[in-house]
Amino acid sequence: MIDTERQDWARCWAALKKFTEREHHARVPYGHKEGATPLGQWVAEQRRAYGAGQMTGQRAGRLEELGMVWSPADERFQENLEAAKAYYERHWTLCAPRTATMLDRPVGQWVSNLRRAGALEGHPEWETALREVDEDWNPSWPPEWQRHYAVVREMLAEESILAYIEPGVTVHGMDIGKWLARQRKPEVWQALSSRQRERLEAIGVVPMKAELEAPAKPTTTPVSAFEKGVAALAQHKARTGSVTVTRAHVERLEDGSEVKLGVFLSNSKSRRAKLTPDKLATLAALGLDWAQTG
Repeated sequence: MIDTERQDWARCWAALKKFTEREHHARVPYGHKEGATPLGQWVAEQRRAYGAGQMTGQRAGRLEELGMVWSPADERFQENLEAAKAYYERHWTLCAPRTATMLDRPVGQWVSNLRRAGALEGHPEWETALREVDEDWNPSWPPEWQRHYAVVREMLAEESILAYIEPGVTVHGMDIGKWLARQRKPEVWQALSSRQRERLEAIGVVPMKAELEAPAKPTTTPVSAFEKGVAALAQHKARTGSVTVTRAHVERLEDGSEVKLGVFLSNSKSRRAKLTPDKLATLAALGLDWAQTG
C-alpha cells in the first residue's frame, strides 16, 4: 500500500527546500505556490499541526533544518529587537520618538505599540528581552523625560562633567543643559516621582538648595563655569607657556577650587558654534587657534 500522505509531505518539503534555497528564508506567503504546489497553505498547516502537538519530532526537525519559524510573530519580534538594540547603542534608550527608525525599521512606532495595555499578553519572554536591552523601555513617566535623562547618564558615565552641561549643550537635537537645570529646581525636583529622583541621584544629580529666606544681594557677581575655565586656562598658560592639556588635566585655582581644564577645553571646542562672539574672542586671545573667527 502506498502511503500517499507521506509522499505528499515529502513533495511539499522538497518544494519548501527549493523555496528556501532561492529566497534564503522559510517565510512563505500564504497564497504562494511553488509550481503547482500550494506551498503557503501547506506551511501554514504545518505551523497549525506543530502548535496543536500533532507533528512528530522527526518532521519538526526536518522543517527546522530549512529555517522553519513556528511563530511568525516571534520572528518579527526578533527582527525588530535587533533594530531596537542598534537604536539603543546610538541613543542610550528605547524611549524613541514614534517617528524614529533604525536598520530601515520603524523602531519608535514598534516600541510604542508594545507599550499599549495587553500588547505583551502571552509573551512574557518579549518583555524580558526588552528589559535586557533597556530596563526603562516602558517607564511610568514621559518617554521624552527618559530620552533626556539617558543622554545625561551617558555623558556623566564617561566623567563627571556636570558643571559643564550648561543650557545650550545639545545632543540628538535635545538641549540637555536646559533640561538638567530644570530638573534641579526644587519645585520641579519635588514633582518628580521617587524613581525618577533615584535615577538622577544615582548619577550624581541633586536638586539646587532651596532658599528658605530671601537671599542677600551678593557683593560680587558669581563666577560662571566658563569664567572659571578661562581663569584656569590663563593660569596654566602663565605657568607652562602652553594652552595644550590632556583631557584628564585638573587645574587648581588660587581660591582652592579645581577646574577640569581638559574637559572644559574639549567641551568648549565641540560647542564652538554655540559660543558667543565674546567667549570665542576670549579663548582666541589666550591662544586657542580653533576659537579664531577670522
